[in-house]
Amino acid sequence: MTDPIQAYAEQHTAPEPPLLAQLTRETHLQLLMPRMSSGPLQGRLLSMLSHLARPRRILEIGTFCGYATLCLAEGLADNGLLHTIEIDPEKEARIRRYVAAAGRTEQVRLHIGAALDVLPGLVDEVWDLVFIDADKRNNDAYFEAVIDQVRPGGLLIVDNVLWGGKVLPAHELKSGDKDTPLVRAFNDKMARDARVETVFLPLRDGLLLLRKK
Repeated sequence: MTDPIQAYAEQHTAPEPPLLAQLTRETHLQLLMPRMSSGPLQGRLLSMLSHLARPRRILEIGTFCGYATLCLAEGLADNGLLHTIEIDPEKEARIRRYVAAAGRTEQVRLHIGAALDVLPGLVDEVWDLVFIDADKRNNDAYFEAVIDQVRPGGLLIVDNVLWGGKVLPAHELKSGDKDTPLVRAFNDKMARDARVETVFLPLRDGLLLLRKK
């Protein structure tokens, strides 16, 4: 999306809550690659989808600064829980601080470690909503690890499926990025997978919405 279109879309979208605006500023000042945060437009979409689903159980793979975590938590059902997995222990203190500031300590369970190591400890959960936003080369592994635990009609959301536009056919022979073929292969697999219904949104770096049949 071009910057003017992005700006226009944000102007006509509900503003991010003040706490999230503070987190956005802190992320840009203190973290490398702040663009990895969902940001206000995508964040409001995640909040909207969560409100519509009213999930009892949310799984997030890849917490980063916790921005998307707080957006998704806005739509939790009463007594709902959100489990979020972050591989980098250096981000733990910031995540916990903002979860506490949002009053979500009792609703958010933060797990520090590699997702494929953490997920076996969550096999008894049934997921209503899953957000996959970690290392892109493992998108398929994460999907396969959780799909059987997603309830029929449940929603999976996968971020960065445009991968900077490098998944497009015009870039197929140009990109030396080792992740690009894996992101492209995952996107193609999801388009054919009989277990899910797909909608590919060209929002920011691409969001793939998957409804489990």
